[in-house]
Amino acid sequence: MIFITAKFRVKPEYAETWPAITADFTAATRAEPGCLWYDWSRSLEDPNEYVLVEAFADDDAAVAHVTSEHFKTAQSHLPPHLAETPRIVNFKVPQDDWSELGELAVK
Repeated sequence: MIFITAKFRVKPEYAETWPAITADFTAATRAEPGCLWYDWSRSLEDPNEYVLVEAFADDDAAVAHVTSEHFKTAQSHLPPHLAETPRIVNFKVPQDDWSELGELAVK
């Protein structure tokens, strides 16, 4: 799978409404056939930072995502709400779901 984590620093005036600002894009992405997950979280240390954790089944799914109409719309819609260019970690992982964190196993 293609596993991606990105950090979005949002302008303070949009921090509370960021989930609504990204709602259509998030819903459209989650509906893509190759999207395994697409989940937003908000930083506990910085209320203006959101972290996106996403995964796509394979290269074809990732290419379909970045060439979709909703992605193109997001490229013009989202940047005016951002304080800086998002930072990203993107890599391939030889699995298709989350693994258990054995060191913290629940018995």
